[in-house]
Amino acid sequence: MKTTTYRVCTLCEATCGIAVDVEEGRVTRVAGDPADPFSRGYICPKAYGMKAIQEDPDRLRKPLVRDPGGGSFREATWEEALDFAITGLNRVRQSHGNDSVATYAGNPNAHSLHAMIYGPVLTKALQTKHRYSASSADQLPKMVSCGLMFGGALTVPIPDLDRTQYLLVLGANPLVSNGSLMTAPDVKSRLRGIRERGGKVVVVDPRRTETCAEADEHVAIRPGADAAFLLALVNVVLSGGGAKLGRLADSTLGLSDVERVVAAFTPKRVSGFSGIPEDTIVRVAREFAEAKAAACYGRIGTTCQEFGTLTSWAVDVLNLVTGNLDREGGVMFPEPAANRGGNRESVPGPG
Repeated sequence: MKTTTYRVCTLCEATCGIAVDVEEGRVTRVAGDPADPFSRGYICPKAYGMKAIQEDPDRLRKPLVRDPGGGSFREATWEEALDFAITGLNRVRQSHGNDSVATYAGNPNAHSLHAMIYGPVLTKALQTKHRYSASSADQLPKMVSCGLMFGGALTVPIPDLDRTQYLLVLGANPLVSNGSLMTAPDVKSRLRGIRERGGKVVVVDPRRTETCAEADEHVAIRPGADAAFLLALVNVVLSGGGAKLGRLADSTLGLSDVERVVAAFTPKRVSGFSGIPEDTIVRVAREFAEAKAAACYGRIGTTCQEFGTLTSWAVDVLNLVTGNLDREGGVMFPEPAANRGGNRESVPGPG
């Protein structure tokens, strides 16, 4: 008898809905869930690959512990394995201090509700200051710039792909990654949607990636020159009529400092450094500023480099000065599914 269970793939932040068919205790099929309001039936090879992991003959099906003295592993019960781990952790902490232990969080536990609830509890109990994650490995500059600019490390604005008319992508290949720090399943269809409604997709990358094949234009850039390129775009925007802050004018501080900084980043000067022709820099800046709605998106290629924090900041400065920050079709701040307190009214409970 076949049963179908509906779950979520936690292998990346896209968290696509999946339908898992099981017959006689064996997974026979992993497919996208058409009823999922977010992924709408889309999955990438990672989700289907879980079937192969489930069936792998080398997959561990019971806990293993190593006998004292460095012997071979043997099967153990969960109770024995947990006691073994706890005893070992406490022995290390007692001998070398709490900071002799480090924690790491990443896919898929970073996208698991259980791990999100209990992971911090374990980390607090370990009392270690050494905490590492996928964020610290590849996106920390973005979180630092957003923390300084918007007041919180997790206040990362994401592009409104389904309503934008001009998407500028730097250091990212979302057709492969599903749009990390974008959370958008089926990016290929969404990018095609931009073009189908008369918009434009421009990818700035040192190499021609899979995403470039779906874009209107590929702008080749010298590795590490993203910050200079972005500041040159801001230079063109500000010198061509000034910032369009709109309703954010009263919330924006330091614009005069930005104007002073970007004055040195002229398209002519940046062209030689970035390898991008001067007229291309000017054109892209004007296209972005004049688009009905535009979004600039930078990812790992903009964060894992010498000027990662500056580049991350420049991405949002460009969105801000063109009037595309916190607006439909531009980049927007996601709202949590559950109320976290603060300035929102609390949601009443049952009864």
